[in-house]
Amino acid sequence: MTDLHQATRLDAIGGRHDPWLLGVSIALACFGVVMVASSSIAIGEGLGVGPFYFLGRHVVFLAVGCALALWLMRTELKAVEQQGQWLLLACFVLLLLVFVPGIGVSVNGARRWLNLGIANFQAVEAVKLLYIVWLASYLKRYSEDVTATWSAMLKPLGVAVLLVALLIAQPDFGSLSLILAVTAGMLVLGGVNMPRMFGPVLVGLPLLAMVAIAEPYRVRRFTSFLDPWADPFNSGYQLTNALMAVGRGEWFGVGLGASVQKLAYLPEAHTDFILAVIAEELGFVGVCAVIGAYALLAGRGFWIGLKCVEMRRHFAGYCAFGIALLVSLQSFVSIGVNLGLLPTKGLTLPLVSSGGSSVLMTCAALGLLLRVSYELERAQRQVALRRGEAAPLAEVVRTPPPPTAQPPLPAAGKLARGSARLRQRVEPVAGPTHARAPAALGLRKRP
Repeated sequence: MTDLHQATRLDAIGGRHDPWLLGVSIALACFGVVMVASSSIAIGEGLGVGPFYFLGRHVVFLAVGCALALWLMRTELKAVEQQGQWLLLACFVLLLLVFVPGIGVSVNGARRWLNLGIANFQAVEAVKLLYIVWLASYLKRYSEDVTATWSAMLKPLGVAVLLVALLIAQPDFGSLSLILAVTAGMLVLGGVNMPRMFGPVLVGLPLLAMVAIAEPYRVRRFTSFLDPWADPFNSGYQLTNALMAVGRGEWFGVGLGASVQKLAYLPEAHTDFILAVIAEELGFVGVCAVIGAYALLAGRGFWIGLKCVEMRRHFAGYCAFGIALLVSLQSFVSIGVNLGLLPTKGLTLPLVSSGGSSVLMTCAALGLLLRVSYELERAQRQVALRRGEAAPLAEVVRTPPPPTAQPPLPAAGKLARGSARLRQRVEPVAGPTHARAPAALGLRKRP
């Protein structure tokens, strides 16, 4: 009865979603709505679709993403882990569908989108999250082998190479670099022997560099990044306008909505270069606040993952590590591009930039991370309850069992009727009463 009662109490214990993670996610989403509205009005009017076209589209995708996040926040991680192999298959199916005529859509010479009828969806955004979940399940199943054998370490790298090959064919160099970086980071956090990682890295970096310089436009992006002012009206046009927006913002910015560069000067002001608009309107202080928000989000993700691994909840921990790596690396690249620290890549600022696919899947990833935090809190409370009941249960086990039939002493008869504990054991009685106890109980000595 005690074990059944304890199990019932453990099942009734619930968790709590991490308040810091939830708060910073909501703050970034709300801030993104404001900045998309500010940066896209002139673009919408210039395209003839209305000043609030991109804002409405962003809000719709954000609402769908929140619904998906709420569903994942209420889904047990065991159910997600059981679908690991199917999720990997879905990654390859999605990346192959973009090449199917009638389903795949080509934009600016790149086949990255799927035609869903009501909107286009960028397949790689879903692949990033699905791949992280599969890799987390793989690291859990082969945790000991990954740290000890070459084959277990090379298998996820081989899967990543196959995904990269499909991304090269699209092409999408920014996403393939992100997937490789997330793979390497999760393997290191999963306990892979670091000297073994040097071999694949030394082979992969030259190959990646060859892919980067294989296309002339990528070479132009790299050279314009080094000196954008050498060709400010052609290859360096995006970066020079972004740097002018950043410099014009100074410390506190020119004011919300007062940006000049977003008025048809800065390309993709509401997507890839939205941080430049933030810098111009909110200044250095605003940019620091945005960077601090992403640092807090990533830090909580890594902390949650570490706590899960310490409690031997490896799948949950690796999922948290992967999502934290994804958000932190993508935000780092997007911020670096806007500030002229990295070559131009087509990566959006998570939750802030306008981009339906990115917003949708970022919400899903954060919903899964919040579920990890919920189950971590629940497990901690269950462990605390077990520890609280461990000592009394141990004492009961160490107590010798009472005799099968032992009536109470006459001197303790009144107390026995009022106490269950005295009905189960005989209390020693001092003095003459103790001497008469055998006779009173009707016991005889054996000859």
